[in-house]
Amino acid sequence: MSFFFVILALVLTLGLTWRYLGSYMEAVFNGRVHWLGFVERPVYRLLGTSPEQEQTWKRYAGAMVVFSLVSLIFTYVILRVQGSLPLNPQKVGAVGPALSFNTSVSFLTNTNWQNYGGETTMSYFSQIGALTVQQFVSPAVGIAVAIAMVRGFARRKSPTIGNFWVDITRCMFYILLPIAFIFGIIFVGEGAVQTLAGTATFHDVLNGVTQTMARGPIGFMESIKQLGTNGGGFLNANSATTFENPTGLTNFLSIYLLLAIPFALTYTFGKMVSSVKHGATLLAAMVLLFGIWVGFTSYGEHQNNPAVAKAGITATVGNTEGKEVRFGDTQTALFGVASTNTSTGSANASYDSFNPLGDLGLLTGMMMGEVTPGGTGSGLYTILIYAIIAVFIGGLMIGRTPEYLGKKIQAKEVKLAGLGSLVMPLIVLVITGIAVSTVEGRAGPLNRGPHGFSEILYAITSQGNNNGSAMGGLTGNTAFYNIVGAIDMLVGRFGIIIPALALGGALAQKDVVPESLGTFRTDNSMFVGLTVGVIVIIGGLTFFPAIALGPVVEQLTHLRFF
Repeated sequence: MSFFFVILALVLTLGLTWRYLGSYMEAVFNGRVHWLGFVERPVYRLLGTSPEQEQTWKRYAGAMVVFSLVSLIFTYVILRVQGSLPLNPQKVGAVGPALSFNTSVSFLTNTNWQNYGGETTMSYFSQIGALTVQQFVSPAVGIAVAIAMVRGFARRKSPTIGNFWVDITRCMFYILLPIAFIFGIIFVGEGAVQTLAGTATFHDVLNGVTQTMARGPIGFMESIKQLGTNGGGFLNANSATTFENPTGLTNFLSIYLLLAIPFALTYTFGKMVSSVKHGATLLAAMVLLFGIWVGFTSYGEHQNNPAVAKAGITATVGNTEGKEVRFGDTQTALFGVASTNTSTGSANASYDSFNPLGDLGLLTGMMMGEVTPGGTGSGLYTILIYAIIAVFIGGLMIGRTPEYLGKKIQAKEVKLAGLGSLVMPLIVLVITGIAVSTVEGRAGPLNRGPHGFSEILYAITSQGNNNGSAMGGLTGNTAFYNIVGAIDMLVGRFGIIIPALALGGALAQKDVVPESLGTFRTDNSMFVGLTVGVIVIIGGLTFFPAIALGPVVEQLTHLRFF
């Protein structure tokens, strides 16, 4: 019953957010919001730009790449010299070169994959001045790219798609910073730790031992961790610890924050293209798949743990292995699906302890490209890529040139959409093949057999989708996994962003074609079904052989089919 009320509250709050936050973001990016103009304008002067100086898609992409490169170097340098920087009460030394590279790429790409324990590896300065800064910057880049692509649909015969510097400035000042600040206060008020006082030492009189507890500026990092679909926590246990996720309310708010911006961006899209119905169509596709995956994964985790059953113990509350008793199996499954379907990666349980069906739900949620609803910005521009493929298929069905929002979808657009949709599966499958074929790769998983393969596949899929969650059994802090993981994350991020911006630029230059009786409708339930089919087929056909070797085989083994 509590799970029902959590779902009901989530639907109600997200329903309100969809319209009001979505409308607000449209006003922000169309330049109608100015309440922080006194902060915004000096930034433009410092950057030597203004909202009137718009860019072609190539200049937009170039600015984004330059900014990302500077961010990467900035984070890497801080991690390498953190032992000589202030705010280091634990006196931790410099982070190693391979791990610094992997971590810098991870937070740059909105992945937040962590091959380290935050409380034992990172100083407060690194956590605040490098990683938390990137947790604001990287989602802002994703949202900016999505908005630039949407302008391609909205504009007619335009050579430009906006200004990258203006878009990320407005995103951070008007959206991410205010919302994260408000929810940061709530998290701290609920008990999330927020201090610079260093570790705390306690003496256990009953057991006669002394324990040292890690503390730090956790609460406010937690809010942007979820809001920006980042996922990288201050502590190694992430949202499973009470220091980051102290109460049922913070657990609910975490799920809400994961979903708020990705869902609301579909309304922003509808407003910007002057057709809220088209935004609602994308939302329907997202909600349909998200709901199915929540149900499937919750069912999987509500079954008894095979290891427990083998011991002759009959559980009545589902699979509680590796889970917080505060949340139970169903709310943990909901959190996991919200995290893996939004390019977030935060976790309030050990995913390595999930049942095979539960892991299958988390894994396939990422494999579908994380568009249900996906990350901040990345979910929207990726589902628009799938929508263009769906339009192309629909055009073939009715025998005419496909159109989307009055823009003809021709060879160039289809090629770019095809490239954008295949980059992630290609890089994930190639690197997974390399990992299972080398001694260095096979040394990583904790387990052998299908579960060990699932640990490798999950890690590479998570990084290639810029998700960041992990099953937890893979030893990733090795030179091999740090380097190939960084490559995986970079290709998974920029290999989709560049085609998305090119698509926006190509569409912006087109004129609108008048609608006729033969026009294929892209704002009805048929198009929802077609888009869902494209998402499932691309993810299913490319990844089915891989998941068949992992969670599927493991589940069949437990059912004694073999």
